[in-house]
Amino acid sequence: QVQLVESGGRLVQAGGSLRLSCEVSGRTFSNYGMGWFRQAPGKEREFVAAISWIGGSTYLADSVRGRFTISRDNAKNTMYLQMNSLKPEDTAVYYCNVGSFRALRVGQGGDYWGQGTQVTVSS
Repeated sequence: QVQLVESGGRLVQAGGSLRLSCEVSGRTFSNYGMGWFRQAPGKEREFVAAISWIGGSTYLADSVRGRFTISRDNAKNTMYLQMNSLKPEDTAVYYCNVGSFRALRVGQGGDYWGQGTQVTVSS
């Protein structure tokens, strides 16, 4: 059974930084992309960032480009999202996902989702 477990979310002041992690267990994937999505209260889930299997290709949403960085450590089956210069509008539940990099970068999540981690940015 595949499990994706996010961690690292918490309350932070505007301008601060957080690092989210997503660990995959239960199955060994090969040549898969990973991505982050988020959902704010009352809004639809939206794409945040995606990374290819080797990690050489990344793609970020316009709203976070220049502030967020996505990375992964395949030896640890873990993906990261470094979030800097956080804004109140970044407040959301952040979810990780496994799927095709090509699909992720156009906002199409794969079949496997984590339970989410709450990020709250205070003004």
